[in-house]
Amino acid sequence: MSPDFLHIFLTGFRIRGGRIRSIFLLLSMGLTFYGTATVWLRERARICNESRTYYTETYYVPEEVLDSIKFYRAENRFGVNLDVGRQKVCKSYAELMCELNARVPLGTVRAGDGPFSGGQWDHWLPKWSLQDTVGHLRTCAVVMSSGALRNSSLAAEIDSHEAVLRFNMAPTEGYSADVGTKTTLRIINSKVVTSDEAEFLKDPLYNTGVLIMWDPAPYSADLYSWYKKPDYDFHQRYWDYRRLHPNQPFYILSPSMQWKLWDVIQRDSPVDIQPNPPSSGMLGIIVMMNLCERVDVYEFLPSYRRTDLCHYYEEGHNWQCTVGHYHPLTFEKNIVHRLNQGEDQDIQKLGKVTLYGFSTPCLY
Repeated sequence: MSPDFLHIFLTGFRIRGGRIRSIFLLLSMGLTFYGTATVWLRERARICNESRTYYTETYYVPEEVLDSIKFYRAENRFGVNLDVGRQKVCKSYAELMCELNARVPLGTVRAGDGPFSGGQWDHWLPKWSLQDTVGHLRTCAVVMSSGALRNSSLAAEIDSHEAVLRFNMAPTEGYSADVGTKTTLRIINSKVVTSDEAEFLKDPLYNTGVLIMWDPAPYSADLYSWYKKPDYDFHQRYWDYRRLHPNQPFYILSPSMQWKLWDVIQRDSPVDIQPNPPSSGMLGIIVMMNLCERVDVYEFLPSYRRTDLCHYYEEGHNWQCTVGHYHPLTFEKNIVHRLNQGEDQDIQKLGKVTLYGFSTPCLY
């Protein structure tokens, strides 16, 4: 049976001083369904009041995403607290920013943290915080690995930022006209670190900028439990890489950060979400909001170039890369859209959202 194509929209209106501004384009994503019916969940309109600003939202969740949520909640391999409640009152922009700022602090594993003590950990874990290493950053770009970046010609805009974050195996060589050449930081998951395919110890792609690794950990974020049974056994590979590149900063994200972020996403979502860690993309956005005054994110919310091509540098096609299956990606995108301070046309044309960092005092 040939697939049906469905566009999902999260819609809303902001009313400011009597003027209505449409912000109807959250996902605008193409989904592929093979002979299955689509279930639409419409959340009752919620109205938030912030200095004569009102916001209403309608959520549409495809049946395939709902099925994945049911599967992973039944499995619950990370021991997530499934009783984390959804908020009854929609948060304003300021309240959501303050919640993320307060509840999801940037944290990395430091020498002396529980089992990360003595021997090679004391020698190789960075002595300085990530904030101290990168310094004060004004403008930052977070460049997703989405296939929608192909033929985007965004290189000059991306490289104009003071710092650029990239992910996993995403290259610049061969694609620089679209994604630019600058790499200041790179977030990698532990699968990339440990897999032979990624050639982590050999490929010079990883040798530029600050490396930040994360590994899915138990919801309890207990360091000893995680240390004994990481999702991917990265310890030896981390030490080997540090011996080869002793002067390159290489951080490990604290496991508590991923689950504190998950808690916020769940509380601010209209339905139960997958009890799995947030995506690398969402973690990277929060990391940069902790480091930068302004963060421009490219192709997390897809532009008119939206595609089922997972990555701009390879040929794998799957709509789950856009809407999420393992990660709660649909709900992450809702959060990012609510935080966007840019224009809707920037999303449509460039796939760009503009976020402010957490440097502004949290007052509401």
